[in-house]
Amino acid sequence: MSRIGKKPINIPENVTASVVGGKIEVKGPNGNREFHASKEVLVELSENQIFVKPINLSKKARQHWGMNRTQIANLIEGVTNGFSKHLELNGVGYRAALQGKALKLSLGYSHEIEFDIPDTVKISVPKPTEITINGIDQQVVGQIAANIRSKRKPEPYKGKGIRYKDEYVFAKEGKKK
Repeated sequence: MSRIGKKPINIPENVTASVVGGKIEVKGPNGNREFHASKEVLVELSENQIFVKPINLSKKARQHWGMNRTQIANLIEGVTNGFSKHLELNGVGYRAALQGKALKLSLGYSHEIEFDIPDTVKISVPKPTEITINGIDQQVVGQIAANIRSKRKPEPYKGKGIRYKDEYVFAKEGKKK
């Protein structure tokens, strides 16, 4: 039995949700999102709560139960509060700047890297060494943060590179004479 799947999803007052078949539509202050639930689960809307139940107790239905419940809860979280990722740039001369619809990154290469910002997210640069990514879709925000991080991953000797705000990079000892 899924412990997460059993919990009802509370819908805040400023959010409207509708369930038609297996399609869940959520509208809130930050935007609109929709999700198609698996055929293995049944989604019910009653007053201001959403319940997810498996159709039967087969292994596949139990696997989809908790995951579908979490996906629907993330829809509601996204349209109310949104999701964000914070990145830090560590290294001499490493900088980030916004230029129109692009993020310019100076990462110690012979050229600047230009990263195009999609319309689904908002990127801000509070300091030249910090990048904040905000959006209503958790998967998209995380993927964009990972794409930016992949331009220069943190290296274990000096710690230079792009890292998540709370990420710990295990430092290796250098060569000895």
